[in-house]
Amino acid sequence: MDQQPPGASGPPPPVEGPSHCYRHPDREAAVRCVRCDRPICPDCMVDASVGFQCPDCVRQGSGTGHGASAARPRTLAGGVVAADPRLITKILLGINVAVFVAVRLNGALVEDLGLVGRAIIHEGGPLGGVSQGEWYRLVTSMFLHQAVWHIAFNLLGLWWLGGPLEAVLGRVRFLALYLISGLAGSALTYWLAEPNQLALGASGAVYGLLGATAVLMRRLNYDMRPVVAIFVLNLIITFNPWGGIAWQAHVGGLIAGVLIGIGMVHAPRERRDPVQFGTCVLVLAAVVLIVVGRTAALT
Repeated sequence: MDQQPPGASGPPPPVEGPSHCYRHPDREAAVRCVRCDRPICPDCMVDASVGFQCPDCVRQGSGTGHGASAARPRTLAGGVVAADPRLITKILLGINVAVFVAVRLNGALVEDLGLVGRAIIHEGGPLGGVSQGEWYRLVTSMFLHQAVWHIAFNLLGLWWLGGPLEAVLGRVRFLALYLISGLAGSALTYWLAEPNQLALGASGAVYGLLGATAVLMRRLNYDMRPVVAIFVLNLIITFNPWGGIAWQAHVGGLIAGVLIGIGMVHAPRERRDPVQFGTCVLVLAAVVLIVVGRTAALT
């Protein structure tokens, strides 16, 4: 017979019927708590020595009120379970909105901070761009938007994809995924686009989240049809015949997101940190090599 933690009345009985998260009934759940057998969604999955537990069983197992100590609960990817699993997502949303407002007040920010490889930025001025030492453009361009539809599309994607991913990965890992995916999108744009082409937006980072979401859903044996449908729709938008989309950023961010996602959710528990850190370093190293190589070619 299983032993119960001191002071606990025992885990609630298993839930029969459709596999939907017991805390979020609108979400499907392909994983069950190893203690109470209730279905749990990624937001509620807490890493255990074997399998995953639900938040209620974790609280019971901590022995609160009886002096027992337990390790801080961890997510599927090894992140610390946070009180607000969307904090970084909200901060990134706020930064994008703040920069958008700043652009509305000062339109020159687009040319000063947007991604340009090599061009005369201001009429009559000197050459500027990443190849001229303005490396910061690879980062600042990730937070710039001009059109309302552009920022709306990216921020909706960030909110829908970012929250669940942040809950599973943890804050630090999620932020690394977002920033490196965005940099990968900027790097591929810098490499393949015309050097005087202006590019901006969080699309590369958002596509990185999409790629990591696909990896996570596959890892949890979820139905892949919804994410495939979203992927096909985004391919149509990316390669539309009217142009105006920096497809290089989408592809670069997507590739980086898939690679980092694999490293994050498939890392063996006993070597989780070095595998995850190593994956991020390798992708970032590829970004640096692309940027350095393109800079050498342009100068």
